[in-house]
Amino acid sequence: MRVTLGEDDVLLREGLVRILTDAGLEVVAQSGDADDLMRRTLAYRPDVVIADVQMPPRREDDGLRAAMELRRRSPQLGVLILSQFCEPAYVLELVGDRPDGIGYLLKERVGDVKAFVDAITRVAAGGSALDPEVVARMFGRRARAGPFQLLTHRELAVLAAMAEGMSNWGIAQSLLISQASVEKHVTAIFRKLHIAPADTEHRRVQAVLTYLRADIRR
Repeated sequence: MRVTLGEDDVLLREGLVRILTDAGLEVVAQSGDADDLMRRTLAYRPDVVIADVQMPPRREDDGLRAAMELRRRSPQLGVLILSQFCEPAYVLELVGDRPDGIGYLLKERVGDVKAFVDAITRVAAGGSALDPEVVARMFGRRARAGPFQLLTHRELAVLAAMAEGMSNWGIAQSLLISQASVEKHVTAIFRKLHIAPADTEHRRVQAVLTYLRADIRR
């Protein structure tokens, strides 16, 4: 898997390169500047771009903006954002109308190398990988109106796990229930949120996107 990396902290960037390389990924380009990262990513056409939110030249949300523009120009590109901050608003802005191929992790998660690499792999495959803390903050503000009040506590837990990018097997392991039970909950979520029939992965990301939009605007 080929990746480009944007991080302005030199020591952290070198550490990330080492982690990715040791995991068997090819870092085809790296940069400490958002504009340069965009140029290099467009030139090298990797599978995934990994970017910090705050980067030069303005040191504001330049990395996030560069990632969004790259996603607009190259829809097939996976995007994984690393941030020091738990900002659901950043997630919604990044996701837009298409949550597939998107990841948002807090930088502290990088220490869990397996989870970090798994997130990159999911994003590259067109899945989603949202940080558990961000998801917990969103789902902690349970919607009081609309179809979400129809979801049971267990269905909300399953939907939160779906937002993190977990498979049915992963959700079953996390919630200590059978995979068959997970499938029943997922089907109920689709029905209650009025997610139209389509391929399973598309319906999953649409369910997550529906909740993120409703929750962030309350």
